[in-house]
Amino acid sequence: MFQTLYSYFWWERLWLPANVTWADLEDQDGRVYAKASDLYITLPLAFLFLVVRHLFETYVATPLAGLLNVKEKIRLKATPNAVLEKFYAATTKHPKQADVEMLSKKSGCTVRQVERWFRRRRNQDRPSLLKKFREASWRFTFYLIAFIAGMAVIVDKPWFYDLREVWKGYPVQSMVPSQYWYYTIELSFYWSLLFSIASDVKRKDFKEQIIHHVATIILISFSWFANYIRAGTLIMALHDSSDYLLESAKMFNYAGWRNTCNNIFIVFAAVFIVTRLVILPFWIMHCTIVYPLELYPAFFGYYFFNVMMVVLLLLHIFWAYLIIRMAQKFITGKARGGLGTARGSQPRREAQLRGKGAVVEDERSDREETDNSEEEEEAAKNGPLSNGHPVLNNNHRKTD
Repeated sequence: MFQTLYSYFWWERLWLPANVTWADLEDQDGRVYAKASDLYITLPLAFLFLVVRHLFETYVATPLAGLLNVKEKIRLKATPNAVLEKFYAATTKHPKQADVEMLSKKSGCTVRQVERWFRRRRNQDRPSLLKKFREASWRFTFYLIAFIAGMAVIVDKPWFYDLREVWKGYPVQSMVPSQYWYYTIELSFYWSLLFSIASDVKRKDFKEQIIHHVATIILISFSWFANYIRAGTLIMALHDSSDYLLESAKMFNYAGWRNTCNNIFIVFAAVFIVTRLVILPFWIMHCTIVYPLELYPAFFGYYFFNVMMVVLLLLHIFWAYLIIRMAQKFITGKARGGLGTARGSQPRREAQLRGKGAVVEDERSDREETDNSEEEEEAAKNGPLSNGHPVLNNNHRKTD
């Protein structure tokens, strides 16, 4: 049965155009072609990436955070309470007013104490500033190196300047070692991101990040199996071109370098929109959708590859919407005051990106919740507060 499934999976009509067989892609006369077995090594390499990442975050990112004066905000811990903890873990982290009143009776706390307990408990679960900085540092380092390496791999190739060259002679196109290593390293890295996503900082686009990583892994793998290597290298380099800018903006944001963070964010936003919403659909996808049909009839692999490209494009549109909202707040001066918590992300893209007198807030991130009791205590000690911070005599707010 396994052999039957294997033969169906590798049926030539799924992967290759008509009148082309796997025998046509056998190594000969010094010409080497992509094989599925070449990518087996990416799984152990993904775990190696996780080890390297741990060492990097411990011995490089952490000392760097100290040099940049990345400071943790002191968080008050919630007082141990079995009743409230059980409700928090089993039911919800955001109780409704009726739940708060019920918990107040069960726990013997006042309603206000219950609300304060949940605020503090939620803040305890939020990732620390150091964790965010370390993650951003690791991704910045990889994306920058990957972008430089990717450009070195493709800049001297004719298809970098003429997209019709991508399909010249397809699918009988041999590969060079640099293409193999570029694919191997990129695929291994995205496997490592997928393996670590559960323990990384979670943001509101958590599901979109999973979809992105899975779609990227499928695209890279399929493009290798179907010998779409030329198109694949262009797509990978295009995506790496803006990611390192975002991660560097996050790093400077966590370090409190407001102007540097905002300037990099503006550059990132421009590069992201140009590469992901202009070059990708109007150049790269035009190349993968239109040009192949001039050479051979459409087959399953053609449709599958381009459907996955559309999935990526839709994710880019979603993230571009968040980026534009952030940029609009910065430009119009409607951003919030104070420094919040950080994708992404994936543009995972953190915390509040701050400008002169304004903060551009990452739409994917949860905000740190202010504990009202802390403000009252500070007011008693230091005088009135403005937006949760003591107002100093020089009319400048105290920074976190």
